[in-house]
Amino acid sequence: MRSIFNYIDRPSPVHRLTGATKLVCLLLWSFAAMMTYDTRLLLVLPVLSFILFAVSKIRLRDVSFLLGFTVAFMVLNNLLVFLFSPLHGVSIYGTQHVLFSLTKRYVVTSEQLFYHLNLILKYLATIPIVLLFICTTNPSEFASSLNRIGVKYSIAYAVALALRYIPDIQREYHDISLAQQARGIEMSKKENLFRRLKSASAILIPLILSSMDRIETISNAMELRGFGKQKKRTWYTERPFATADYLSIAFCLLLFLSAILLNHLNHGRFFNPFL
Repeated sequence: MRSIFNYIDRPSPVHRLTGATKLVCLLLWSFAAMMTYDTRLLLVLPVLSFILFAVSKIRLRDVSFLLGFTVAFMVLNNLLVFLFSPLHGVSIYGTQHVLFSLTKRYVVTSEQLFYHLNLILKYLATIPIVLLFICTTNPSEFASSLNRIGVKYSIAYAVALALRYIPDIQREYHDISLAQQARGIEMSKKENLFRRLKSASAILIPLILSSMDRIETISNAMELRGFGKQKKRTWYTERPFATADYLSIAFCLLLFLSAILLNHLNHGRFFNPFL
């Protein structure tokens, strides 16, 4: 069974960073990628992302489903941008270099292609680092890191429970699916898509009922242990910062400051090579 949004425990320098460090680095990295369309920085960020994947020992096949979904969404987004605004790049960069024409309305320009390149680079700069954060951060450590940066611990714990519960839901769905197939309900790729979706929808009711039972069990256990009675709590997974943590935060802060500097030098978010 293929899992998504699941923590993968591997011995690597990225795993050894504290959850608070990885959360701060993710925020700084994401802000740097979102606030600028400077192609030079957007080229660097994906390269660094895939280097971090190699360092963390997370294989691409471990996140192949989400990467495939991201690529499909990225292609659809670029296609829709071109369909609804084929000259959006021209309006941004202020020049028009026509390469060829598809119709009277749809004219392919260098500016539009350059804008689409930046959109693709934005996806490649942000999605891999988000997946890396999910795969290398223990949910309990993630909760402690949220609490460490000021989030109320009850909210942080709810987020951790949700992250822990996603793999459980996947396993429960897989088990119910196998039980349904053992009863003669075809859900494999041999069946057409409509019937497979219809059979999969029949799993939702037992999945919801089993989830409700599990939620009640967890909430009763937390209530019996007095969860939420105190304003503060301690964390088993909380760790002090090490040298690698400070260096990682400093590097991501440098990326964030670089984005701000590039916006200032470009007099805006867009790097314009056509001037």
